[in-house]
Order: sequence, then structure tokens, then C-alpha cells
Amino acid sequence: MPNKPLSAFPVVVEIPVQWGEMDAYGHVNNTVIFRFFESARIAFLERCRFIAAYDELKIGGILHSTDCRFRRPLYYPDTVLVGARATEILADRFVMEYKVFSTAQNTIAAEGTGTVVSFDYAARSKTKLPAMVIEGLARLDEMS
Repeated sequence: MPNKPLSAFPVVVEIPVQWGEMDAYGHVNNTVIFRFFESARIAFLERCRFIAAYDELKIGGILHSTDCRFRRPLYYPDTVLVGARATEILADRFVMEYKVFSTAQNTIAAEGTGTVVSFDYAARSKTKLPAMVIEGLARLDEMS
């Protein structure tokens, strides 16, 4: 799989581009890229045990903000590889980086960031990252 440009990313998801994701201008609509980020983010949250923290502690990640730099348009047919990693870890949040690699074009099509805040769903307020998540983030960092 040609994911060398994503070798620094411990989580990489493969997503086929769908015909219906293209817009009137004949390329994949920009909003779809944010769904690609979401798919990679959820895989990342599973791997760092944030999904498990919600199941066990009712503490989960909530998206604070996100952005994207669109580098190249995507078209059908294509398959993208979406890398996700944490670039900054604070007491109650971490910043993620995403890259979307087009296998058809053999290049990065988009890149972005997102901030995930630790949220106590029972108390309805932000809280510190659970220890199990901090440990999971450290394990993922060792993989990259």
C-alpha cells in the first residue's frame, strides 16, 4: 500500500471515494474531506482508548475545532489513505493532524488539524484526559 507519505501517522484508514461525493464542479465536495477526517479521528479515538473511556467512565472526546488545507481536488474513482496523529497533548485536550493521500494521484490532497477536548458526559463539562487515554496516546506516539 503506498502510504510512505503517511509513515509518521500511527493510524491510517483507507476510504474509497464514492461517485455521489462529487459536486456540480466534478470533484469531491470539500465537506467530504471533513468526513474523511472524522473517520480517521474515530479510528484514532478507538486506538488511544477514548472510546473505551466513554464506555467505562462516561468521559469521551468532543471536537472543539477543525480546519483543512485543500491541496488538490479528488475525483471518482480513487481511494484515499487518511492519516491521523496527535501533535500536542495537554491536560484536558490534544491536537490532531490529518493528511489525506490520493492513491490515484500519488500525492497529498488535503491536510488539517482538529482539537479534541476531554469531556465528562455525566457532569456535562470538560475534564482532564483519563489515564487510560494518556497511556494510549503514548503508545500511539511510540508507533510513529
